[in-house]
Amino acid sequence: MPTGTILLIDDEEKLRSLLKRIISLEGYAIHEAGSLKAANKVLEKENIDVVLCDVKLPDGNAVDFVQHVKAKFPSIEMILLTAYGNIADGVQAIKNGAFDYIIKGDDNDKIIPLLNRALEKTQLRKRIEHLEKQVGKKYSFDNILGESPLIKEAVVLAQKVAPSDATVLLLGETGTGKEVFAQAIHSGSKRTIKPFVALNCSAFSKEILESELFGHKSGAFTGANKDKKGLIEEADGGTLFLDEVGELHIELQSKLLRVLETNEFIKVGDTKSSRVNVRIVAATNRDLQSEVDTGRFREDLFYRLNVFCIHLPSLRERKKDIPALANYFMKVFAQKSNHLIEGMSKEFLEQLQHHEWKGNIRELKNVLERAVLLAETSLLNVDSLPLELQTVNYKSHTLSAFDLASVEKLHIQRVLNHTKGNKTEAARLLNIGLTTLYRKIDEYHIVF
Repeated sequence: MPTGTILLIDDEEKLRSLLKRIISLEGYAIHEAGSLKAANKVLEKENIDVVLCDVKLPDGNAVDFVQHVKAKFPSIEMILLTAYGNIADGVQAIKNGAFDYIIKGDDNDKIIPLLNRALEKTQLRKRIEHLEKQVGKKYSFDNILGESPLIKEAVVLAQKVAPSDATVLLLGETGTGKEVFAQAIHSGSKRTIKPFVALNCSAFSKEILESELFGHKSGAFTGANKDKKGLIEEADGGTLFLDEVGELHIELQSKLLRVLETNEFIKVGDTKSSRVNVRIVAATNRDLQSEVDTGRFREDLFYRLNVFCIHLPSLRERKKDIPALANYFMKVFAQKSNHLIEGMSKEFLEQLQHHEWKGNIRELKNVLERAVLLAETSLLNVDSLPLELQTVNYKSHTLSAFDLASVEKLHIQRVLNHTKGNKTEAARLLNIGLTTLYRKIDEYHIVF
C-alpha cells in the first residue's frame, strides 16, 4: 500500500470529502484546505508530498499558485483539477511546474494512478537530496577528525583555499589522508556540484596513464577502437585530484603543465587542442624540491603546483588524536559488520598509542577493522590486535619485567611473529612440543 501525504485543495466541501474518501482508501494521509491562504498554512506546517488542487479558488488561481509552491517547496508535485478544460491554462500550468492538469469528473479514474506516479517522483527527489546532503557531509571539513595543533592548522589552511580556484599541493606520508583533504577542498569550493575525479599517478605505466589522463582518439594505438574521454575531461568544471604526482613521467609533466598554464590539452592521437576548466589538487609523499634538483621533476611544473602548499602531519606527530580516530573507525566497522562493540580497553588504546604507525591513518583504519572482526566481546582488547601491536613497548609495563606468565606470553608472541604464524617452526625454536604450544596459545589467548 502506498504511503505519502497529500494536500487536497478545493472550496467545494462535498467534492473534497468525496476525494478524501477515495484517496484515503489507497493508504495516503490527507490534509485539506478550502483556499490558497489555508493551503499555505498547511504547507508551512506539514511535510506534504503531493498537492491535488482545484484551479479556480476564492482567493486565486492554482495555475499561478503552482509557481509559488515549486519555488518554495521544489520537491512537492502538484496536480491541478478543473471543471472546464482550458488548453492555455493546461499548458501554462505545466510550464509553471505542475505534474499534470486534468478535468474533474471525466478524469476521476486517473487521479489515483497520477498520485502514485507523482509520489514516486517526489520521493525519488527527496532521496537524491538526502544522498547529496550525506555526500556533502561525508566530505566536509567537519569530517576530518583531530584536535592536535598540526592537523588543525592544516584544516584551517585548506578551508581558506577551498573557495578559490588556486592549485593546491598536499604533502605528507602515505596514509595521512591526502585524498580526504582533497575531497573536502572540492566540497568547500564553488565547484562542489561538479565532478571530483581522483587518479593515482603511480598506478599505471606511462602509456596507459597518458590515455587515462588525457584521453585518446580512435585508432591512436592498437586496441583504441573508439574515442575515449580522459579523466581531465571527465573532471571538467570540477576538481582533478592527482595523487602521487611525483611519480608522473617527465613527458607527461609537460602536458600537465600546459593544462595549468592554458587550460588546454591534446588527446593521444589527436592533432588539435581541447579546452577544459578544471581545478588541480595534487599530492605526493616525495620531496619535490629534491626531485627538481636531481632533474626528475620539472621545476616550472613544481612552481605551478606549489601555489598553495599544505603539509599533512603523520600519525606519529598527532598521537593525541589516535583515541578519537580509533573510536570513529570502531563504530564504522562495528556497524558495517553488525558487531555489538561498545568500546576499547585501556590496554588496547595504550598499545595503539605506543605503535609507530608507519602506514599512518590508513594503517590504523585497517587495524581497527581487523580488531572489530576478531572481537569476541563487546570491548576491544589487546588480543584482537595484530602480533606486532600486541608486543610493542612491553618494556614499559612493570608486569612484563617480573611476572613469569607475562614474560612467557611475550616470548611466545615474538617467536610466532618471527615465524609468521608457523606453529611447527615456533615450537621447534621454543624447544617445546607442538601440543604444548597450542595449549599455551589457548591459555594466554594469543591472537596472530
